[in-house]
Amino acid sequence: MPALDYQTAFHLAPIGLVLSRERFIEDCNDQLASIFGCPRETLLGQSFQVLYPSADEFERIGTRIPPIMTAQGSYADDRIMKRANGELFWCHVTGRSLERAAPHAAGVWTFEDLSATRRVAVELTPREREIAAQLVTGKTSKQIGRILAISSRTVDVYRARLMRKYGTGNATELLQRLLGH
Repeated sequence: MPALDYQTAFHLAPIGLVLSRERFIEDCNDQLASIFGCPRETLLGQSFQVLYPSADEFERIGTRIPPIMTAQGSYADDRIMKRANGELFWCHVTGRSLERAAPHAAGVWTFEDLSATRRVAVELTPREREIAAQLVTGKTSKQIGRILAISSRTVDVYRARLMRKYGTGNATELLQRLLGH
């Protein structure tokens, strides 16, 4: 039986794993490459931006991470990410920095593909994707506004757009659609 060491465990883990430095992929496992639909070697040395639907989302989420990680020691959310073929999908992302005071300096990140239970059913703008990601956590318009640094009224406008796009009559139906029910 082959020896089980940390490197073997990292590469055989059933969840996408990344070792990062300044939001660049230092190393990743085959499961991450499988989730994003590309060879592992093409991800090494790349900015995390290649995994996001847009540069804008990469920047905004990157700005949101440090205060939360500094305060809590880790960061987690559900967000829409992009595979190498352009397909958008829901993903649960969790990260821990090796140095709490410098959240982007070096860290360990996990990526879990949620597409089997939650599908991206309609075309959404980057801001709609951000609002949808916050809605699925049960946050109010006021809470979402604070997190995204926009007014709660703006959140309500986007929620109404999402309801139209998903063909729902109320916020509860929208949440059910976003969660894939």
